[in-house]
Amino acid sequence: MDQGRKIALAFGVCLILFGAFLLVVQFVPGLGRWLDPSVWWPLIFVGLGAFLLLLGLLLSVPGLAVPACVLGGLGLMFLWQNATGNWDSWAYAWTLIPAFVGAGIILTGLLSGKPRQMFGAGLWLIVISAVLFGFFGALLGGPGILRTFWPLLLIALGVLLLLRSLLRSR
Repeated sequence: MDQGRKIALAFGVCLILFGAFLLVVQFVPGLGRWLDPSVWWPLIFVGLGAFLLLLGLLLSVPGLAVPACVLGGLGLMFLWQNATGNWDSWAYAWTLIPAFVGAGIILTGLLSGKPRQMFGAGLWLIVISAVLFGFFGALLGGPGILRTFWPLLLIALGVLLLLRSLLRSR
């Protein structure tokens, strides 16, 4: 199947699913009230991420997993912030974006049949993102557990770097 047909197929499937969802909302009145757009707007990001991932699968372009994971991760983060009203957390939550990229790189490796080559790079991005999240979260008013235990993330990163350098020299 050529790429044009695959794109049309992916777009058609997404339209059918979205239309079916809207149809269900029309016939289930309670669902419409539960789906207040002021609450669920971040799911647009998650849906776009899912669409990119589906498109990447159908077109055999595994690299689309990276922007798909970034959009999906941002959508989930915005959903949590919108539900809790904790928008101040954006001061340190942005540090999770490299982790979303890392997850996308790992997923790209799995989809392309090269998991070993991509896993290390993705994992390092996730680890670095976790350390940054802990540091900035502790510094800028994150959860109390971050303020207390964020140095453990630095210790863990140091141990990983030591192990990596020792294992590479062999």
